[in-house]
Amino acid sequence: MLKVNRRIAIPLAEFTYTFARSGGPGGQNVNKVNSKATLRWPITSSPSLPEDVRQRFLATFRTRITQDGDLVLSSQRYRDQGRNVQDCLDKLREMLLSVATPPKIRRETKPTRGSRERRLQEKKSLGQKKERRRTIRPDD
Repeated sequence: MLKVNRRIAIPLAEFTYTFARSGGPGGQNVNKVNSKATLRWPITSSPSLPEDVRQRFLATFRTRITQDGDLVLSSQRYRDQGRNVQDCLDKLREMLLSVATPPKIRRETKPTRGSRERRLQEKKSLGQKKERRRTIRPDD
C-alpha cells in the first residue's frame, strides 16, 4: 500500500513494473543486470484516487501520461532493482502530495491608502524631474 496522506492510499497491485538494463557507467553490473525500474499506473481508471486529486494530477502532469491514460515513471539512480522500484514509488508519492491540496484562491484586495499616496508622490516627483530638464526660455 502506497500511503500518500490520510486521504490517499493506493494498493501496490495497481502498479505494474518492467525492468531493463540501466545506462551509464557500472561495468559488468550494468551489462548483465536489469536494474532500471519502470512503473506504470493506470491513473485514469484507478479507483483509489479521489476525483478532484485526479483532475489536478492530470492537469499538472499531462506530459507524463500516455494516450492510454497510464502514468509512466522510471528510475535508474541505483544499482539494484529494489531501490529503483522504491525510488519510483517515492517520486509518485511526491507528485501526488504536490496536487493533494487544492491551490489557495486569491482574494482581491484594494491598494492601501499609503501605497496610493506613495504612488502619486512618485509620479509627481518624476514629473518634476522631467520638467527641470527643459530649457528655460527668456521672456520676450
